[in-house]
Amino acid sequence: MTDIFTPEKRSAVMRRVKGRDTAPEMKIRRMLRAAGIGYRLGGCGLPGRPDVVMKGRGVAVFVHGCFWHGHDCPRGSRAPKANADYWRAKIDRNRARDTRVGAALAQGGWRVLTVWECEMRAADFEAKFTQAVLDQAAALSPSSPASPASDACDSTCDSAPSKEAGVRGLGTK
Repeated sequence: MTDIFTPEKRSAVMRRVKGRDTAPEMKIRRMLRAAGIGYRLGGCGLPGRPDVVMKGRGVAVFVHGCFWHGHDCPRGSRAPKANADYWRAKIDRNRARDTRVGAALAQGGWRVLTVWECEMRAADFEAKFTQAVLDQAAALSPSSPASPASDACDSTCDSAPSKEAGVRGLGTK
């Protein structure tokens, strides 16, 4: 099947596909804020750079688009017609990476929540998601030796970039 857009138009369309601050991600952040649950963005130097991190609760949240991460819903299982081999390989790599990253985070003591774009359309999603975050936090015990607040994460999350060595020439006179 041929593309309905010119190469220039296709390039413009693909440039508009965002990797962060997407509508589903913003919805999750609004839900957490409304529930009074604090979070951080940027992944805190963790494997896979989770979309939302709740360090004190030990929870990492990934917000996945169904197509891009190969979900088994109707939208995610839809096979692309143009350049099908490329897209199948890319989605397979994304799925393998998601599995690998989830295992690495779990091994580090983090609780991983994956939110699928299609799940967010359910009427009771907000209550279920908020409860899942709170349940995940309850699963952590304060005396747990495998606390997710490891030294590696502490150094990237708690120190300001200006205190790090190697950043020079930003001072004012």
